Amino acid sequence: MGELMDALDALDDRGPAADPANPFDQAAQSFRTVSQRVNEAIEAVREPGMPLDMLARFTRQALAVAFLVGVIVTRRR
Repeated sequence: MGELMDALDALDDRGPAADPANPFDQAAQSFRTVSQRVNEAIEAVREPGMPLDMLARFTRQALAVAFLVGVIVTRRR
């Protein structure tokens, strides 16, 4: 995903295009803008202490506990 964003940023660094008349160019530009904003929002939410980070940590812990419970139950049989 980072390589894609780097490539899109390189396209943006060339400066604004001369008012693209082609609808496909307009759609591509809109997609670039939206994907960049979504990527920035995800990065902001994944910072330590933010809700998505806490959810990811909780999920990892819950999966580890479930795995250990599964191992214990399986060994008893």
